Amino acid sequence: METDTSGQRPSDLRPRDEETPTREEEDIVPPTELAIPEIEQEHLREEEERERLNEEAFRRAEEQGARLSEVAVPAPVERRPSHREPWATLESAESRVSGPPPSVISSQVPLSECATKLYTVSYLIFFSIFGALARVGLEALTYYPGAPVTTGVLWANVGGCLLMGFFAEDRNIFREEWGQQQNTEKHGNGFSSEENQGGTSPENNLKLHKAVKKTIPLYVGLTTGFCGSFTSFSSFMGDVFLALSNDLPNPNTGSILPRNGGYGFMAVVAIILYTISLSLSSLGFGAHLAVALDRFTPTLPFIVTRRIVDRSMVVLGFGCWLGAVFLAIWPPDRHNGIDQNWRGRAVFATVFAPLGCLLRYYVSLFLNARIPAFPLGTFTVNMLGTMILGMCFDLKHAANVVAVPASTTAFSVGRLTGCQVLNGVLDGFCGCTTTVSTWIAELYSLELRHAYRYGLLTIGLALSFLVVIMGSMRWTVGFAVPVC
Repeated sequence: METDTSGQRPSDLRPRDEETPTREEEDIVPPTELAIPEIEQEHLREEEERERLNEEAFRRAEEQGARLSEVAVPAPVERRPSHREPWATLESAESRVSGPPPSVISSQVPLSECATKLYTVSYLIFFSIFGALARVGLEALTYYPGAPVTTGVLWANVGGCLLMGFFAEDRNIFREEWGQQQNTEKHGNGFSSEENQGGTSPENNLKLHKAVKKTIPLYVGLTTGFCGSFTSFSSFMGDVFLALSNDLPNPNTGSILPRNGGYGFMAVVAIILYTISLSLSSLGFGAHLAVALDRFTPTLPFIVTRRIVDRSMVVLGFGCWLGAVFLAIWPPDRHNGIDQNWRGRAVFATVFAPLGCLLRYYVSLFLNARIPAFPLGTFTVNMLGTMILGMCFDLKHAANVVAVPASTTAFSVGRLTGCQVLNGVLDGFCGCTTTVSTWIAELYSLELRHAYRYGLLTIGLALSFLVVIMGSMRWTVGFAVPVC
């Protein structure tokens, strides 16, 4: 039987290739390379544009003399398993630029570069004093009979890392940045609707905000000044050596019991592990806390901060430092010149704290840009502060300098004052020159192999310095009893 083809069109009579899909089949055939959705092409164009903008921002920042500072570390909360970025982006130099990109500086508010530097130094002085006092006070509070952990600086390092993570991830306190943000309706990402409608993605806005706020003097004071001075790498390494030599003070026993070298090695590993583990955990917890409190965190008005708080901090910062110097020279409770325990623990620490903080800030500002995969500035100040701590510790426990033999109880006022000055250098200068909060943030942000290399080299070299400096005295003449 022949098929009736009179009602069919000529195109329907042509033989069809077996591989050619019908009109109904075209709906389920996967798209070819030429049929890629425009979303993918837009994504590629956005990636190229983002790389171009990043390179341009970094080039402009380098032309202005910007350097990598210790506060320019990626936020720890960005490490999400579902949105994990390549490690190369975490240790890219662009994410660490401390100077504000020219495109984000508002032209409506005239800003003086000299005034900004003066405000930054004032914040560093002010917060370094309070960071050192907080660390010394917390060490005294956590050293008590029955304490589960006998290294008091551990809790200062944990608290400083927690605050560092909070300030690094917070997106509300410094939302107005340098005055270019507008007070419009905020979205869940912490940025205004006008910004989201401007063509840039919320992720780019967040990254730009985190890069810009690292140039704000108040943010530098809170992170580099307070968190960096609240934590102390030199005190941490000093406790590690004392655990190795079986000289670590213990409030649970009146005298230190002798032990063999194997127990000393176990004590060293324990102090290193629980300090680094708790510090890393507190850094992430601080970032998570900032996200959890995002809707409750207030925003500091830029005009009020710039015109009132910044200018007041110039007087407060230098005034507090000068007041600490006067208290060290003329203490108010000088009765017989002997009973002045608070003077050696607190006053001299506040005298030397700003010097260490400023040294750390400018060394990091100058050296951290040299090797992006190895923060040379933080490494340098940590090694320098650790070596100075070892030398001052030897002087403090030297019988011919300020210490006395165990059988002697009488000592002069001059020897007491010298011991208090050394205490001030240990707690103030060395404690504020070295930092754990920035070191932990850098370990968190670096590529895995770079982080292990940086961390192991920092701990190994610092402990080696203390073994040479403090060990040469400990295992020859021994440590005498200090007078303070």
